[in-house]
Amino acid sequence: MNTDKEPSSALFKNGALWMLIAGFCFACMGALVKLGSEHFSTAELVFYRSFISLVIITVTMRLNGHSFKTHYLKNHLTRSISGTISLMLSFYAVAKLPLATATTLTYTSSIFLAILTFFVAKRRPSRHLFLSIGIGFLGVVVLLQPTIGNNHVGPFIIGLLSGFLAAIAYLNVKELGKLGEPSWRVVFYFTLTASFGAFLLMLTDKFHSVTGVGGLELIGIGASATIAQLALTKAYRQGQSLVVASLAYSTVVFSVIFSAILWNNSINWLSYLGILLIICSGVISVIASSGK
Repeated sequence: MNTDKEPSSALFKNGALWMLIAGFCFACMGALVKLGSEHFSTAELVFYRSFISLVIITVTMRLNGHSFKTHYLKNHLTRSISGTISLMLSFYAVAKLPLATATTLTYTSSIFLAILTFFVAKRRPSRHLFLSIGIGFLGVVVLLQPTIGNNHVGPFIIGLLSGFLAAIAYLNVKELGKLGEPSWRVVFYFTLTASFGAFLLMLTDKFHSVTGVGGLELIGIGASATIAQLALTKAYRQGQSLVVASLAYSTVVFSVIFSAILWNNSINWLSYLGILLIICSGVISVIASSGK
């Protein structure tokens, strides 16, 4: 019996719901990272986020009898290295840029993915999917209203590079899905690579002790990141890449809601317009993918 086989469901077949789950969990992780930044450095947050996720996925795989062995190590390494560098660059951008600007740059990955899909994967997406991505990104800009100063050019370029590498990672996730690699194995190799890379980065920074509250925040970051990565991987495995990419903007909507609840950040009419544009982007992508 093949214990690595993943069940499929018509409800999740286009990846839409998996991406919404991922978006919610990534927003939870982002809120916890913001809280955790009061107790830990960026390097430490990257390491704990990856290592706790690695422990969770490893234990889960062992308990369910899933195999760590793969015939596609090169593909995993390409996905893991590009994803790890993207993660580190995005954390750097968040540290150096206004949060709204850094978050917007993160979601340029959808635009880069559309370009890579056309030139690398040799597939011509429909006009509706391109429209969906454009509307979604416009919604992010309207919602977050990013700004950039003269001293932010370097971090800005690094943020863009993070989005580009994330798009490469997503293409590799899709390819691994076509090869039949299960989601948990994809996430395992990614978190293993990210933990090692982040550990080396952490050695160059100051180490902070883990307190009770800080420990709970780290566990929450690792757990939400694990669920988000699994859902993200399933979404790209089972759905069209550009549909999933457009629905990734849902993370921004959830993040704004969390900001309003946890930090009393106001939501003005521009914010509501941005949210509406993001929702329209998701609806267009789902309708386009279903052929309706």
